[in-house]
Amino acid sequence: MGGKNKQRTKGNVRPSSSGRAAEVLSREGGVIPGFVGFGSTATSELSYVPAVHGAEDIDSLVDADFRMVLRKLSKKDVVTRLKAVQDFGSMCQERDAEEVKGVLPFWPRIYCKISMDHDRRIREATQQAFEQLVLKVRRSLAPFLKSLMGHWILSQCDTYTPAASAACQAFQAAFSPSKQPEALGFCKDEILNVLQDILLNETADSLSDPQNVTAEEKEAKYLRMLTSSLLGVRTLLSLLLPSDRAALEGRLASLLSSGKFWKYGKHKSPQVRGAFFEMVCSLCEFTPGLVQAEAGRLCPAVLLSIDDTDPVVLPPVWEAVLHVVSTIPDCWTHVNARKAFLPKLWSVLKEGGKGMAKALHPNLMPLLSKLPGEVTDPSVDFYNSFFAALTQGLSSERALTSQSESAAIVTSFVECLKFCVLKVADGHDRMRTVLVSQQLLPLIERALSEASLQNGPLFYLLTDMLLSWERKAAVSGEGEAPAASENFQSLLEDFWEDLGLLCVRYVDDEQADPRRLEGLAFLLQVMRSPETTRTKHTQKKKSTRICFSKLGKAETTAEDGVKKPAQGTPGITNENATGALQDGHFEDIVCQLALICLTHVSEKNSEKHLVFLSRLLSSFHTPRVFRTLAESGEQKSEEEEMKNNPAVRFLLERVVVWLSESDRSDTEPLVEMTFSSFRCCSQQEITRILSHITTMGLPCGVLLQLIQRACKDSETLSACRDWLKGSVLGQQLLELTKELCRVGSSSRPSASTTGGHSWTLISLVLSRNHDDESVIGDVYLEKILEKLHATLSETKSLSDAGNAEPLVSFICDVASSFFSSVRGCLSLLPAEELLLTVFQLAAQDQRQTRLTDSVVEKLEGVCVAGVRSLVQDCDLELDEGGFLHSAAVWVKTHLLTASLDVKSLQVLAAAVQTLIETVGSVSSQALPILSNFLNLLMPNQTEWTRLRQALPPQWIASAVLSSHYRGVLDKPTRDMWTFREFHYLPSHLCVCALLGRVAQTAAAVSADHKEAESSLPLQHLTSAVSELLYALQWCREFKFSPTLVSSFHTLLTEWGLSDGRHSGLPVQPLLERLYSKSLQDGGLWSLTLHNFLSTNGQEGSCVAALRRLYGSADSLFPVSQSTLSTLQVIVTAMTDEHRETLITLATAGLINWQENDDVHGCLAVLLCCLHADAAVEEDIVKAVLATVMEWRSSREDWFLLSCDLADTACESVNLTVETMRLLSWVLGHHPTVLGGSQWDFVLCSLLAWLETCSESVGSLWNPWVQLFVSETAALVVQLSQFFACAPSDVLQSLPPDVSAEWADFFVEGIYSLLLPLAVKITEAFPEPDDPAFPTAALQSVGSALTYTPLQQLLKSSLPPRFIADQKTNLPESLQTLLNTLCPLLLFKARPLQVTVHHLLDKVMPQLPECDGDGDATKSDDDDGDEPCLSPPASLMAVLSTCEELCDNILAGVQVGEFAVVQPLSVEYSCILGYLLAWKLLLTFFKASPSHLRAHYAQYLKRSGSLKKLLLHLFKLMPENPVYPGQGSETKDAKTFFTESMTLQVDQREGFEWELPHLACGVYYSTVQDLPAMVRLWWNSQEKKVSTAVERFTIKYVSPVLSAQEISSVQSSTQIFDSMTVKARQAAREVIATYSVDDIFIELVIQLPQNYPLGSIAVDSGRRVGVAVQQWRNWMLQLSTYLTHQNGSIMEGLALWKNNVDKRFEGIEDCMICFSVIHGSNYSLPKKACRTCKKKFHSACLYKWFTSSNKSTCPLCRETFF
Repeated sequence: MGGKNKQRTKGNVRPSSSGRAAEVLSREGGVIPGFVGFGSTATSELSYVPAVHGAEDIDSLVDADFRMVLRKLSKKDVVTRLKAVQDFGSMCQERDAEEVKGVLPFWPRIYCKISMDHDRRIREATQQAFEQLVLKVRRSLAPFLKSLMGHWILSQCDTYTPAASAACQAFQAAFSPSKQPEALGFCKDEILNVLQDILLNETADSLSDPQNVTAEEKEAKYLRMLTSSLLGVRTLLSLLLPSDRAALEGRLASLLSSGKFWKYGKHKSPQVRGAFFEMVCSLCEFTPGLVQAEAGRLCPAVLLSIDDTDPVVLPPVWEAVLHVVSTIPDCWTHVNARKAFLPKLWSVLKEGGKGMAKALHPNLMPLLSKLPGEVTDPSVDFYNSFFAALTQGLSSERALTSQSESAAIVTSFVECLKFCVLKVADGHDRMRTVLVSQQLLPLIERALSEASLQNGPLFYLLTDMLLSWERKAAVSGEGEAPAASENFQSLLEDFWEDLGLLCVRYVDDEQADPRRLEGLAFLLQVMRSPETTRTKHTQKKKSTRICFSKLGKAETTAEDGVKKPAQGTPGITNENATGALQDGHFEDIVCQLALICLTHVSEKNSEKHLVFLSRLLSSFHTPRVFRTLAESGEQKSEEEEMKNNPAVRFLLERVVVWLSESDRSDTEPLVEMTFSSFRCCSQQEITRILSHITTMGLPCGVLLQLIQRACKDSETLSACRDWLKGSVLGQQLLELTKELCRVGSSSRPSASTTGGHSWTLISLVLSRNHDDESVIGDVYLEKILEKLHATLSETKSLSDAGNAEPLVSFICDVASSFFSSVRGCLSLLPAEELLLTVFQLAAQDQRQTRLTDSVVEKLEGVCVAGVRSLVQDCDLELDEGGFLHSAAVWVKTHLLTASLDVKSLQVLAAAVQTLIETVGSVSSQALPILSNFLNLLMPNQTEWTRLRQALPPQWIASAVLSSHYRGVLDKPTRDMWTFREFHYLPSHLCVCALLGRVAQTAAAVSADHKEAESSLPLQHLTSAVSELLYALQWCREFKFSPTLVSSFHTLLTEWGLSDGRHSGLPVQPLLERLYSKSLQDGGLWSLTLHNFLSTNGQEGSCVAALRRLYGSADSLFPVSQSTLSTLQVIVTAMTDEHRETLITLATAGLINWQENDDVHGCLAVLLCCLHADAAVEEDIVKAVLATVMEWRSSREDWFLLSCDLADTACESVNLTVETMRLLSWVLGHHPTVLGGSQWDFVLCSLLAWLETCSESVGSLWNPWVQLFVSETAALVVQLSQFFACAPSDVLQSLPPDVSAEWADFFVEGIYSLLLPLAVKITEAFPEPDDPAFPTAALQSVGSALTYTPLQQLLKSSLPPRFIADQKTNLPESLQTLLNTLCPLLLFKARPLQVTVHHLLDKVMPQLPECDGDGDATKSDDDDGDEPCLSPPASLMAVLSTCEELCDNILAGVQVGEFAVVQPLSVEYSCILGYLLAWKLLLTFFKASPSHLRAHYAQYLKRSGSLKKLLLHLFKLMPENPVYPGQGSETKDAKTFFTESMTLQVDQREGFEWELPHLACGVYYSTVQDLPAMVRLWWNSQEKKVSTAVERFTIKYVSPVLSAQEISSVQSSTQIFDSMTVKARQAAREVIATYSVDDIFIELVIQLPQNYPLGSIAVDSGRRVGVAVQQWRNWMLQLSTYLTHQNGSIMEGLALWKNNVDKRFEGIEDCMICFSVIHGSNYSLPKKACRTCKKKFHSACLYKWFTSSNKSTCPLCRETFF
């Protein structure tokens, strides 16, 4: 064929194919294999699939797409073939018929192959595609039928059901039912050829290609083909015409003569064996002659296979057995029945059919009918063995566990017994008796004690058999001999006699088994009423179906649908049982058993016999039975007419007496016995007897059972109507109700006295309702309801409500049943009052009612049931006094008067919501009633005003301090601001929340009913929503800080009301109401309006509507307090013209001021306009400034200069504050208008105001004093920023000497007052958690202090503060500053902590200078270990305190876990102070020179502080330190290590990321400034910790730090003599080149991947003029310096160069470390040996002495002095 890559010959358009080979072979006389398989013979008679000739014409005959699909069908891949078959079917369906017909010549060969494919999906798809082909080509298929039909029949018998079904469907599509026999007859020889060849010739290897399939697949295909072939013969025989079948008998005879065929009956595969026996059945049915001829082999093959119990094989085997014994009369001559057949039969029957009883046992009776006498003789022994085997089969494991198996065996037993009794000749009475006495009665006796047999069909089949015997016994002369009738009469007499003896033996026993008594009662009941019980027991042969009965309760067996009948009787009248046993012996047995039971009950008080007697009377309520029972006792009846009725006598003499016995626990049998007796009583007698029983004082349980039984069905109810409606029962129930309520209210009732049957009885008489009529009289019904309502109302006022809980629970059960079942129940006034009381209890918190969750749940259920019943049965009107009206009034009153917390409000709202939802769910016209309900809940204007005034006024503090509100408060006191927590929610919040919830629920109901929400009253909705917005604003001003307010806001968020629900209303009416309330009352209404405008935006319709509301700016003057609050809100929405008008009016008011005018209002309006970016001319600014300076001259008291604000009015403070704001605005926008006098005024006033702040520290609890301090500090910030950042041209335009005066005088004066002010605030308010703590003032002062110049800090004027025994080299001023500020790092106020950090951060770089060389404070053992030097003591003291706190806080967190700290909590402050202290210490360390840094590092090493820090940091740093707001982590994502952190004093958000970011920053500074100590710590950690640290550092820190180190080397300006340094960024390398004289050294420093945890590698570059040993020493020294020094690479190189320089200067190395300069403390060798004169480092000697335990010189070994 050629290689794959060779070019095809030009003109050769057809590829090489096996088709051309076939063409050549056929042309030259070759033979093409006939069967489409492998290894088949090439004989002509088996070539039934013709070869494809003329393959050269395929391209011209077949469509290209079809050709492609047909080629894919021969591929090896299963998926390819499956897809090809599916495509072929689709193409046959879509293409024209002519195109499809072109495929027909090639389809038979392909179909015969793929229809036998190993993959079942392909076989199914093949048949589906074949159906589409058939539907398309129709009659054109005829020429190819003979080639197709054999495999088509095989496919219809495929073991894969979907494939077989598809093949049958295709066959039916091709041929109508009438044409199918003709088509098969036409192809019968070809079909039989295929089938016979598979059965006789083919093997597993010949049917499959061994190269493409596994051995398992080959075997599976062979078994499938065998099964299909056997079933195919059956199908062929069943469909052929008789003439065609006769024509095939010769061919079939040759098949049957083959020994291989008969081996299939013993094949290992169950499928093959099953198909074989199915084929045998067809042969027996359609070709009896052939079967008779092969009887010698057929009979043993079939009859000896009866023990094959495989589920696949057994049904066809037994079908074949029945066919054989019917078709072949002499079959038993070929099989030894006694030795071969019967033993197998007995074995199978004893094992219960081995789990196949449902399939096997129905065949036994037909088999018995065909057994000849020679097989069954002697008949007695045969039948005894047969039935014994059947009975033993009931004990098999499968029969015991499966009801259907047991039922099949029992059914077969009775059928066979019935057949045998009929079959036995007349002279064999003994045999009949033996069968009944030895087989039937033992089975009945066994069934009495086995529930599985009782639940089966045995008793029903027995009754049917006895009925048939009775009919046989009654027939005389009509076609039967009288002797037969006598035989059956004798048989019945014997049966009843034996059964009677059996029954008496079981019943007349003091130790009788209750289960046997129950089984006996059931047996007698079935015999009594077979037709009635048959409707309850539906059994279908070979069917498993559940059958539900409508009459009474029944016990159902799900497996076979068997039911035990209910134990009660269906009616009160005596039923006439049709088809019942009429034998008198039967009733004799019943009477005898009844007397025995009566004796045992009367004499021995046997409970078992009482139950049995009750069951008997429920079925046998005949006069004879009652007469028998009544005659056994003495007459005790007083009424003459009642003596004549034996049933009445029995009731009065026996049953009533038994009922009155006090020790009787179970009275249900007696009640059933009573109503069984009523079937023989008149209605008058029934009423008298029940009334008599009612007045006997029996337990409530008896009365409950009587009423339940009386209401069981309509007939019984009608008979007992007079008693139920009568006064005797009604009065008894009313007294019972009173007793229950009295007992329940006085003490905790017990379940035995009141909680048992009594409440159930009351519930029953209230809920039971037939035909909309109450069970008892209406008068007594209302009286009972009134008593329940009165009791429930009293329950609410009980002092100890806990005792009432069981009573409430019982009443709930009764009320729920009443409301749910009684239609129109709420038309009764007591019922409506009861429902209202239930609603009130359900709407109150459990802490008040003291009811448990279960009782509250019951109350809610009762309320829902009552409201549902009310809406369904009554008109939807809120009539005064009705339930809905009363409920709304009560809810409103409860809201206005009761003290509620969040939980109580939640419970109340849930109850109201449930009420509204229930109304909406039941009625489609619920919206009007909900509108009226909302109207009733809405407070009037007076009530709203009172509710708002009752709100706590502390909200004003945050509004004033945030500059959103310029209001005042009359005489504020400190107690007003020291509140800590609310105990109850203000009523205003409760009312608003509930109204919002009601409106929300009503809107949801409207949406469900597809009604517009606007159908609710707009005025009420607007009022409710505006008040809710007001309440939310109140919470917002409180910053949700008290727990109760926070919980309230959380509740509103859960309800979806956190936005005030204004989105559901039009903006215009809501905006009008908010604006009018703001203009009228100001205050919180103005803030509410502001928030509403900011939420809805300042553009569009909202702004336009607002402008229409205020009209013109002139209308807002003169300015009142409420007008000013409103104007401050709306000024941003005004037009420029209106703002200019306001500026003009305000300026005029200021310039033309008089003493009585409101200058504060005008100044405030002016500032509002200025802050809204209104345009203003400089002349106006100058005029206003002139006016303010004029006030300074004439009204200096307005400015509050250098005074205490303790008694100053809020109005005066506000005026001064507005003046400060004006000056700040001028400095920021028009500083050039200030002249010399104005600058003096501003700066001098600022100093005076700062003095006022210092004197008023004790009054900072007052928000207005805080505002004064905050604005003063803001003015300081404004001035500091101005002089620091103002453009040069602005500074040049200032008056002369202003800048100098600021720097020389005012800065010192300002900060000398401001710095002590922060300290004074902490002293005056030491507890930051105090609600009166001046956080706002401290934050403002802190922001101003961050601008403090360094020189001012170095000479601070703080009061001296020193600590005893504190070692320090610092000046007194600096030590005082540290001692004062460092402890404030632990103050639990973030603004102060950040402020102190900023101040000390400026000072820290100056402190190392004070330590000089460090000699003054070295430790005393400097001659021993390395010397150490402590950082500032005050800072270390704070650090020590913080360490202990952090240890406690983070104790439960493992290294690598992220500890989440609640922002601004106590823990947050401790950790923040700890991290800030370390940040300061690292700043101090970085600013230290290298020799001091070694001393400080040694101190940190000894104290262990750094180890604790690193452990804490890895608990505070997040696992993924990605900068917030970036989404998912990427390669170039910003992290906390790449982004620097700026601590702001006035930060207001983002606190949740502050500590993690700060922790990351501290860790980065630590590894940058103390790399050697971090490396030492990392190496000392356990593997788990070190791995986590390394992984985190490599991922986030090392890349950033390495890049910074390399970058610092590149950008370094440090110049070394005789050494050059270069860096390579990409390779993380630093190259140092040292050259002096003739020496040239090059060193390569490589940073590790985990830098700085890993050691830095030092590699050798080029070297000239250096000895190898010296070269190694220098490399080791540099590696040591870089590893052990805490600094950068440049510092390490400088140290190494210094060491080499010293070496060249003649200083000898230390002979211990072989270095001139010590690696950690940078000292020179000074300690010399007196003997050898060698010098050593002090630290090296100390380590030598301690490690060797000797004090000798390392070189000369002489004692070292």
